[in-house]
Amino acid sequence: MNIYISHSRGFDFQNELYDPIKSSELVDRHTFIFPHDTEEGFNTKELFQNKGCDLVIVEVSYPATGVGIELGWADLLNIPIVCIHKDGVQPSDSLHAVSKRFMMYTSKENMIEDITSLLRNYE
Repeated sequence: MNIYISHSRGFDFQNELYDPIKSSELVDRHTFIFPHDTEEGFNTKELFQNKGCDLVIVEVSYPATGVGIELGWADLLNIPIVCIHKDGVQPSDSLHAVSKRFMMYTSKENMIEDITSLLRNYE
């Protein structure tokens, strides 16, 4: 399964999001697309249109306009979207227009456990 990881650039996504996923067993079973892993631009719309993505996992603890645009494209193309957020953060109500799946996590380890459980439903 190809999984796109969407997020704001307004936090330490390498440490808090990318590294925990890359260090987990999830990468042995799935292909994760980390859009900000390279310096060069990344064309998310093209990826979505060419069916290069089966699922979007979006970290929504930090609002970002670009994330909203990506989620609009994914929703339009019927790509399932799962929103994850930190404990104590109230995600934007507008996210309910594109996703019915919300997962709250309390730590990096808990986030990985929740994503692992979630992905079992898609295998």
